[in-house]
Amino acid sequence: MHSRYGRTLADVAVGGRPVLIGLSVRRLFCDGPGCGRRTFAEQVEGLTARYQRRSPLLQHLVEMAGVLLAGRGGARLLQILKVPLSRTSVLFHLMRLPLPPAPTPRVLGVDDFALYADVYGTLLVDADTRLPIELWAGRDAGPLAAWLRTHPGVEVVCRDGSLIYRQGIAEGAPEAVQVSDRFHLWQGLSKRVGDIAAAHRGCLPAAMGDPEPPPPSANSAGPSDSDDTPARRHAKRLFEAVHAATDTGRSLNAAARELGLNRRTVGKYARAATWQECVRRPRPRRPTSLDPYLEYLRQRWEEGEHTATVLHQEIVAKGYRGNYQRVKMAIAPLRRGLPIDTPRERPPSPREVARWITTEPSRRSLHATEALRRLLKRCPSWTAPTTWCVSSPPCSTPATPPLCLAGSKNSPLPISQHWPAWPRPSAKTSTQ
Repeated sequence: MHSRYGRTLADVAVGGRPVLIGLSVRRLFCDGPGCGRRTFAEQVEGLTARYQRRSPLLQHLVEMAGVLLAGRGGARLLQILKVPLSRTSVLFHLMRLPLPPAPTPRVLGVDDFALYADVYGTLLVDADTRLPIELWAGRDAGPLAAWLRTHPGVEVVCRDGSLIYRQGIAEGAPEAVQVSDRFHLWQGLSKRVGDIAAAHRGCLPAAMGDPEPPPPSANSAGPSDSDDTPARRHAKRLFEAVHAATDTGRSLNAAARELGLNRRTVGKYARAATWQECVRRPRPRRPTSLDPYLEYLRQRWEEGEHTATVLHQEIVAKGYRGNYQRVKMAIAPLRRGLPIDTPRERPPSPREVARWITTEPSRRSLHATEALRRLLKRCPSWTAPTTWCVSSPPCSTPATPPLCLAGSKNSPLPISQHWPAWPRPSAKTSTQ
């Protein structure tokens, strides 16, 4: 023994008072030229550790407070126990704890995970306990296959439609059954319903509250069978050309190269059932401050008052704050024997209808339920996707989605027979 030095350790409080333990520790020096360590300090077994200023009992208390309550909650609890620490110190001790060894799961979930910005990693989750197991940077098949080889015993792998993960699973665990999880099944079903809604855009005005659809006119937003404008003739030619190319088995990329069109344009025309669905519809007229007085203007016109100045003065007395020109433009159709252009209810968009269909019936609003009922009554093509979603809600059991898949595959709608990139059925692939 060459010398001693004093050491102070904090211990668990007793009777609400903090406890400090003072030690006199022996220290040895080595003068050997080949020794890399010059000083050797004594450690008391069960009481001290290198670079530690707390007793093992107090250190365990700090770590457990971080494990159970995290930073702020752990710091507040330690303050009551007379161990003043900041939340960052509690988190520091928490992050130093080694992770417990995770057992090999029977059902493994694999998906990508956004680390930051456009940098992604691969996340492994125990599908039974729903606890994360592993996370590494990159979305390559090699690390996944290597992990599966070092963790034999995985029976089922639940993944999305990534072909990279499919390859890694096939290499690392060829005996494991690959399944699609319910989230991606429902996501694919929602996407397909949205595509069907976009392809049947011409049926959407049927969801409005009018008892009968308005007759088509030059200013009408509804589709017509005539091609009396250059835009409609162009849409008809493109529709026929795209379907002539895709009906022979060509892919969208091949058809786009042959026709000299963008792939998205070719996809839009290929998904459409008729060429009228590809024609851009004019936007409905926006409501104005004059709309509450249109019925009064129509009544006064029928009574014989055709002077715009007089009509403007009358509605100003009733509270109208607009100018004279707007009144003059509003009664202009009446001078030509046409009705006043009143604002119509805007037809729902394909995205709105898709949301109505994929929403659980008990959670739909009354407006959405009534609009969907009118749509199903006038356009039977919507019955099939509505049946899929009603029979396969998001909270369904794992046995339900295959019924939804079978129903869509047997549907007469061509677009419903092409689903997103899910695991392809094979001897080792199923749906769950």
